[in-house]
Amino acid sequence: SSQLWVRPIITCAINFQIPTLVSPVFQLGRCRSVKEFEKLNRIGEGTYGIVYRARDTQTDEIVALKKVRMDKEKDGIPISSLREITLLLRLRHPNIVELKEVVVGNHLESIFLVMGYCEQDLASLLENMPTPFSEAQVKCIMLQVLRGLQYLHRNFIIHRDLKVSNLLMTDKGCVKTADFGLARAYGVPVKPMTPKVVTLWYRAPELLLGTTTQTTSIDMWAVGCILAELLAHKPLLPGTSEIHQIDLIVQLLGTPSENIWPGFSKLPLAGQYSLRKQPYNNLKHKFPWLSEAGLRLLNFLFMYDPKKRATAGDCLESSYFKEKPLPCEPELMPTFPHHRNKRAAPAVMEGQSKRCKP
Repeated sequence: SSQLWVRPIITCAINFQIPTLVSPVFQLGRCRSVKEFEKLNRIGEGTYGIVYRARDTQTDEIVALKKVRMDKEKDGIPISSLREITLLLRLRHPNIVELKEVVVGNHLESIFLVMGYCEQDLASLLENMPTPFSEAQVKCIMLQVLRGLQYLHRNFIIHRDLKVSNLLMTDKGCVKTADFGLARAYGVPVKPMTPKVVTLWYRAPELLLGTTTQTTSIDMWAVGCILAELLAHKPLLPGTSEIHQIDLIVQLLGTPSENIWPGFSKLPLAGQYSLRKQPYNNLKHKFPWLSEAGLRLLNFLFMYDPKKRATAGDCLESSYFKEKPLPCEPELMPTFPHHRNKRAAPAVMEGQSKRCKP
């Protein structure tokens, strides 16, 4: 049966990639059948699969059921899904979405990830909430994102696709980072990786200029974009193309140079762009009401030189989170109508939101 087939395949794949991280769910017994879950409604559809809200009929728990997309696969489970499974199996943190188990359907290509369910995603909230998040609420959200990210980076994992639509929130105000389809484990020395990662609006300048050396700093640039978006109530750098994205960054932060970014001129695509001459950093003009500590944090996250960019640990120690208005407690975050829970909710294609350009 498919239950018997999928378990050893996944186990072998995980053993091959990360031998010490095999979950007992794949070592003991068979994978459960998806028939043990009642699908309530479809809540999203992304590059790597359709996501349903579902009820576990054995426990009555509401979960997110993510069907692994197999449309173009002839040789088994997509590598993106194997990477997501292997990474999520090793991750257990309050601010990281939980992979509970893998279940299967009647056919070899029917594989589902059972994830912890969160009532909201931040992209939908930002588009539908009647009033923007307060600064205290923004700080509460960002502290949780940073704690989850610090945990990831300490475990040598780069997310590589941080954006507001990949941040989920429960009705108890707990924020969880989700969608690990592009995430990678890294080591020393750092191996080359493709620069075509991270949604355009959140993509670091070194990626735009073709670097193949990726570190946790690319996640931290995205964190700066998310923080600025939450504070400004709109995306900070909504580029329509890679060259437009670079131009928006230069308009905001000034023209990069070897003085502030050693190695800049040697990046693969640096010679292909004619950057405007803009000597000023305009973050203070963009956020005239933000405190000095807040501006310092943003500037630290938006350092051109990836080696000088803030780490998640640096951010968590920032005085910005220790000054008034202080971060509110997660349980005091406002609750919202469950847009994702409507049985007739239309599928939302990842990347089609106004805030999630490819």
